[in-house]
Amino acid sequence: MLLPFIIAIHALAAVAIPPLVRLLGPRAFLVASLPPILSAVWALSQAPEIVAGRAVSASIPWVPALDINLDFRLDALALAMVLLVSGVGAVIFCYSAAYFSSGERALGRLASVMVLFAGSMLGVVTTDNLFALYVFWELTSVTSFLLVGHDDRKENSRRAATQALVTTAGFGLLMLIGFIILGTIGGTYSISALLADPPTDSPWLPAALVLILAGAFAKSAQAPLHYWLPGAMVAPTPVSGYLHAAAMVKGGVYLIARLSPGFADVDPWRVLVLGFGLATMVVGGWRALRQDDLKLLLAYGTVSQLGFLTLLAGAGTHTAAIATIGVLLSHGLFKSTLFLTVGIVDHQTGTRSISRLSGLGRRMPVLAVAAGLAAASMAGLPPLLGFVGKEAALEAFVPGHAGELPQGVAWTVLVGLVFGSVLTFAYSARFVWGAFADKATVSARRFKAPSAPFVAAPVLLSAAGLVLGVASPLLDPIAQSYAAAYDDGGYPYHLALWHGLTPALGLSALVIVLGAAMFWWRRPVARLQNSMPRWPDADAGYHLFIHTVYSSALSVTRRSQSGSLPVYLGIILATMLALPGLRMLAALITGELALPLGGEHLRLWDSPLEAVVALVIIVTAVATVREHRRFPALILLSAMGFGIAGLFVLHGAPDLALTLVLVETLTTIILVFVLRLLPTTFHTRPNGWAKRLTLLLCSAAGTFIAVALWLTTSARTAEPISREFAGYAEQAGGHNLVNVILADFRALDTFGEVVVLATAAVAVASLVLLNRRDRIVDEPDVDINEEEIELAMRAPGSPVSENADLGTRGEEGADLRISRSRTGDKPKEGS
Repeated sequence: MLLPFIIAIHALAAVAIPPLVRLLGPRAFLVASLPPILSAVWALSQAPEIVAGRAVSASIPWVPALDINLDFRLDALALAMVLLVSGVGAVIFCYSAAYFSSGERALGRLASVMVLFAGSMLGVVTTDNLFALYVFWELTSVTSFLLVGHDDRKENSRRAATQALVTTAGFGLLMLIGFIILGTIGGTYSISALLADPPTDSPWLPAALVLILAGAFAKSAQAPLHYWLPGAMVAPTPVSGYLHAAAMVKGGVYLIARLSPGFADVDPWRVLVLGFGLATMVVGGWRALRQDDLKLLLAYGTVSQLGFLTLLAGAGTHTAAIATIGVLLSHGLFKSTLFLTVGIVDHQTGTRSISRLSGLGRRMPVLAVAAGLAAASMAGLPPLLGFVGKEAALEAFVPGHAGELPQGVAWTVLVGLVFGSVLTFAYSARFVWGAFADKATVSARRFKAPSAPFVAAPVLLSAAGLVLGVASPLLDPIAQSYAAAYDDGGYPYHLALWHGLTPALGLSALVIVLGAAMFWWRRPVARLQNSMPRWPDADAGYHLFIHTVYSSALSVTRRSQSGSLPVYLGIILATMLALPGLRMLAALITGELALPLGGEHLRLWDSPLEAVVALVIIVTAVATVREHRRFPALILLSAMGFGIAGLFVLHGAPDLALTLVLVETLTTIILVFVLRLLPTTFHTRPNGWAKRLTLLLCSAAGTFIAVALWLTTSARTAEPISREFAGYAEQAGGHNLVNVILADFRALDTFGEVVVLATAAVAVASLVLLNRRDRIVDEPDVDINEEEIELAMRAPGSPVSENADLGTRGEEGADLRISRSRTGDKPKEGS
């Protein structure tokens, strides 16, 4: 299977793109489109086998000892998602070549991150392992953070990127917990295996599903977590068209659709999916009607459509599953078309405000037709693919055809779908009217007509929506293959443009009539919206939550962080004594534990040299406590550390001894530089209560640690696990046992230490560079020739020579300005 290599090609392309951008400029996006084109073509080549019911799979060992593999699986649902992620993505990459200019800031980084996002999203929709899915999932969160915050000079870009990352990645951690619970109770982390044999008898399954749905809802902007998606519209339009129409926001919908065949019947799956999906569809559509910014209108429309997709993907019925494929593909096509249209309008006219646009339909007729087709597909008009998908969705909840759904639930969802579809029709009409219609109260703007390559992308995508609507039976095998996991209940359904006079067709006609009426009476609707009480703002709720967390952390820090190192150490030692210390003391008193005083457990040393080294440590420790001068105390403390390193050598651990010697040496050198700035002696009170309390606390802590080590070493009955490390090291392909322990057995711990060291290095480097910059800015330029300045100002063409009325005061003011700009200092008196 070529899929793992195709994902690797995306990663390699992400590395190679920045140099190409420096050579080719925006045309490098054409090169960046090659990996998505390759993946889309490969997926289409596998379509015959997939529609026949045979999924294409591959597996690469990742952590064989833990039975964790990089499993990939391409089935009908994954095929539909790959066509969106890679097919639509390739078109948007080509569009970017015409959208961006050569002077765009950080264009190479933008192109590279977009390719990396495409590869990450490809991994999300094709992996068959929960852990691998989470890794790719978070890669999409990180790359989307970089893409949304592309223009990091703007505060709103940084804020929107942070908001999206906190929401999606934060709830992604809850999803990870759900994955771990699901894999544990299911006995496997393979998604296909879990769907084939779901652990429905486990009481932990509902909790796992709730956590997983929380992550999916955040990714797909379900209310009340939808606030991050409109904020992310500060990203460049190609990014919005790719991430927020075709790819990233579909990640949550994909996860719900992937797990629904195995878990839709488990409570509270349907309650959550149908409830949140329906609420999101209505809230997003209602908010879209109020927007003047075309891009924000599409953003809230996307929120509404994502709610629509969520309830379809999670309904767990045969017809709903078929409708999911139809709506999934149609939404990717028409919404990306509309986003790219807004990009062209904004790029050419300098605005995307409805109240400032007029007459664009006459001056850009090709773009207007393409956008009109896409908006008609979004509104559900025949013969477009959006109509095919929406009619299938309505059919899925017609009572009697709704599968296992109760009649009351089916009626409720159906009424909500009709109302949401009416809102969709109304804001679709508002988009076309706002962008392209002639408005008597708005003057036409002058602009240059867009080039043919610039308009080609939206035209191609809208034409695809029209062609696939007429030829929807071509998509039906994919939909049927995905829906095969559900029982059709005696009501088989197929994607087609005409099903006869059905209840769904009547509801579609009703939606068109009511939607047209709502748009026609848009002013009374606007007055109704303005008169209604304001609903709780989800964005304000997010900021309130962040502010509450920040204030709480600040309050706790202010009370607990006194700045005194002895206080911190005292709290740590007191906590240790209060919890395990008291428990051990109680066990010794009651006889539950006994001190091993005889036999082989009581051995003072293995070598007499250990007693000598221990004596050195004891003497230096006592001397350190009694020393009142800082520098001698440091020397004694270092000698005690070197003594402990000697114990490691005597016990056959030279590597640990070497590490400790290096740490002690570096610490001593650093502290010597620090002590030069501190007083020579400690300010202590020899007979104070604090010193007595400190002595008592340290003595108790030392006694506890000594007794605990004595008890634990003598209580060992099992064979040490470390004796098996040599064999495991050979399996890991290593010959140095210590290196294998650090790199494999303690990989996460070592990785954490590396991250800490790297963070500290970045912080130190930042401080050094900042200090250097400050010195450069503050350094005065003393090589100023005042006579040359005087001559320069008197020269023809200078501000002074051109202004004959400039008197002495003006000349002095000019001299003062030059002096300030050259030296950075305030002018001296009399200058």
